[in-house]
Amino acid sequence: MEGGHKNCGILLVSLVIIAGAVPFCSSQTTRRFQLNVEWKKVTRLCTTKQLLTVNGQYPGPTIAVHEGDRVEIKVKNRIAHNTTLHWHGLRQLRTGWADGPAYITQCPIRGGQSYTYKFSVINQRGTLLWHAHYAWQRASVYGALIIYPRMPYPFLAQIQAEIPIILGEWWNGDPDEVEKIMMLTGAGPDSSDAYTINGMPGPLYPCSNRDTFIKTVEYGRTYMLRIINAALTNELFFAIAKHKLTVVEVDAVYTKPFTTTSIMIAPGQTTTVLMTANQVPDSTGMFAMAARPYLTSVFPLNNSTTISFLRYKNARNRRGKPPFNPSSLKLYNLPAMEDTTLATKFSGNIKSLASPEYPCNVPKTIDKRVITTISLNLQDCPAKKTCLGFRGKKFFASMNNQSFVRPSISILESYYKNLTTTSFSSDFPEKPPNAFDYTGGDPLSQNMNTEFGTKLIVVPYGTNLEIVLQDTSFLNLENHPIHVHGHNFFIVGSGFGNFNKAKDPKRYNLVDPPERNTVAVPSGGWAAIRIKADNPGVWFMHCHLEQHTSWGLAAGFIVQNGQEPSQRLLPPPQDLPSC
Repeated sequence: MEGGHKNCGILLVSLVIIAGAVPFCSSQTTRRFQLNVEWKKVTRLCTTKQLLTVNGQYPGPTIAVHEGDRVEIKVKNRIAHNTTLHWHGLRQLRTGWADGPAYITQCPIRGGQSYTYKFSVINQRGTLLWHAHYAWQRASVYGALIIYPRMPYPFLAQIQAEIPIILGEWWNGDPDEVEKIMMLTGAGPDSSDAYTINGMPGPLYPCSNRDTFIKTVEYGRTYMLRIINAALTNELFFAIAKHKLTVVEVDAVYTKPFTTTSIMIAPGQTTTVLMTANQVPDSTGMFAMAARPYLTSVFPLNNSTTISFLRYKNARNRRGKPPFNPSSLKLYNLPAMEDTTLATKFSGNIKSLASPEYPCNVPKTIDKRVITTISLNLQDCPAKKTCLGFRGKKFFASMNNQSFVRPSISILESYYKNLTTTSFSSDFPEKPPNAFDYTGGDPLSQNMNTEFGTKLIVVPYGTNLEIVLQDTSFLNLENHPIHVHGHNFFIVGSGFGNFNKAKDPKRYNLVDPPERNTVAVPSGGWAAIRIKADNPGVWFMHCHLEQHTSWGLAAGFIVQNGQEPSQRLLPPPQDLPSC
């Protein structure tokens, strides 16, 4: 791997950041990386399996760049299956060809072939992630994406070191097979076998005492934790026993700092916190860092807990090993799985920094409002078929009763070349086809079958677009993390029950709403997001619970070219994969 921080004279491994100073480069640098998608034997939970990895690492390598950098990442596919990579939260200004979702912005990278993702990091800094965007490969193909800022951090703290905390899931079997069986039978998916912290399950799982992440800290020092939820199927709570966390950034956007004892983080979201090691350790010298699911679904799920440890340096402990009886640990600060009150309070505390240096450019007015339901559906079983979903039907999902179908060619390429094709259309419904009590009706009788297709929203360049995401009670009320590609957005409002377009917009926060790329739509509620559609191209919008995307809980939108050359999509690269 090339690039890194050599040009800045910084050794990141032993980096000490003092009083808000950050790694700094004054001029644009091109940073080049080589990523190989390949199999590697990995052992977890008493099971050795061939795991899909990048450069043989699980999680994959950290991509560290600077704000303003030009980035080139050559991806070599060394497996027989197709693959793509997505730089989650990177806005990809005019470079949609590098965004990564298969059949949306590119055809997949075939086995034995390569593709170089080229983009610039413009006006973004902070913690993001990268992951595979083909089938369920992101179960193990993911890593941290860190963008160091050009200016000092907007908070005063003597930061001793950075600690990436990547939350994930482990399957003893093959996640791609889980998806295939799910789609073939119409049943719900099997659950993962463990949650992980930096790829390690921790001592509450079988054969996992040694597979435990342990980080040594010094008493009185402050650390920056870059927390990433790379899990495939679950929102997660995270906490550190007896320690408080100060939130300073979410989804690579600075926030007004606030202190909490735990966080709720949805798949695809990132949360950067400051933590001071100011507690007195016991004889073990250890404090548990733990994550467990935030439960809002009636579907079976992995309800276990993953544990890692902070180890205080020079504490009198048993050589820094995990406690011999970890099941007796008291997981201070970690919420109960059903704690919607805490999850709601945490989300409500997040506000944009809204300072002169980092303004909150939320659109004050809108040109278009789209209201879309988010639903899980039961589809009638085809004739002469056996379906294993509830009541002998098949599970699907939809937005405005449209279940998204990925075409067999790239939508962006078809759009750019103005190809005559029936692979997609521009008639996504801008309101639900039927008005009803979305969150209070009978979950098994209303509007359950969905329609299938590839329908997109089309807006002119510069449109101030509002999208209201409305949860429904079909099958069950559930929290849904919706990720928008190509743009950040502002969460101007949210609530429980049904969105009221006459009353609820009057309560919007248009001063300092949180700016994100993934919103956790409340279970049994709604969230209103505003987007300045100023990035030309085709952009995916989907639930980041992978089973829901497979079932079709997705849509997309096209931002047309503007009038100026700087407002137009760049031409495709020469090595763009073909279908």
